[in-house]
Amino acid sequence: MYVCVCHAISDKKIMKLTQEHNLADIRGIREITPLGSQCGKCIRQAKVIIEQTVVNRYQKAS
Repeated sequence: MYVCVCHAISDKKIMKLTQEHNLADIRGIREITPLGSQCGKCIRQAKVIIEQTVVNRYQKAS
């Protein structure tokens, strides 16, 4: 599913980048991609996806 329609950034891409670059917040994704730089409607959903990915990472590590 596309999270950022303006830049064609999907939830899978956000999850992949979060895992590959060991990111924990929206700032990290925004440094790598143009997410949220157009209309900004995607920021809230992207934050939720990043948080879920981080939680899953720590649960798997435990």
